[in-house]
Amino acid sequence: MAHLLIVEDDELLRDGLGAQLMQAGHRIDTAADGEQALARLESGAYEGVVLDLGLPKIDGLTVLRRLRQRLPALPVLILTARDGIEDRVEGLNAGADDYLTKPFNRDELLARLQSMLRRASLPAFGPSPQVPAPPPSPGTLRVDPVLPRAWLGSEPIDLTQREWSLLDLLVRHTGQVVSREDVLSVWQSDPGEAGVNSNALEVYVHRLRRKLAGSTLNIRNIRGLGYLLENTGAP
Repeated sequence: MAHLLIVEDDELLRDGLGAQLMQAGHRIDTAADGEQALARLESGAYEGVVLDLGLPKIDGLTVLRRLRQRLPALPVLILTARDGIEDRVEGLNAGADDYLTKPFNRDELLARLQSMLRRASLPAFGPSPQVPAPPPSPGTLRVDPVLPRAWLGSEPIDLTQREWSLLDLLVRHTGQVVSREDVLSVWQSDPGEAGVNSNALEVYVHRLRRKLAGSTLNIRNIRGLGYLLENTGAP
């Protein structure tokens, strides 16, 4: 399915992840330290990277920043034992696409990785990972997977917590119908968020459609089923 690089200094974890991802159909290379990772990235064409931050020789954040200079659109999933919000913000600002803290569930890692690769393959979400990227076009959508932030091209979108949760859910299921119950369940699980009446959901969807105006994305109402995020190809 995809050619992936696993960068992890823990041999047991590295081998276990490699075996799981190969079983899922991916082609896997591995690196045990930051120096080896940069050498692999220089010589190989990858479609995604699973990157530990606590690496010997060259730390993971340095690897990520150097990677972003040469391959700005290559999808990167960070693994780390650091679970503070500052650490997550630092990793995401350095260019990570997603973030998992140790210990983690390997099924969740596989699901997040597949979602990340799927998003990267969609024209509306950016260029091919191996081609140096031009500045984002006005219609390119980027959604922060952890913090309530998103951008159209280089312009930030002003989102409430609920609008961001809805957009993130739709992006993670692009091309699939998301039920009203799925949206309400995500909202109810958000810290500090009270429940919302199902009838109010249409208001939030309408607001989000307006904020996506100018992009190639559209939220369709599938009668009786829910909502579908689709790439129309024309803003």
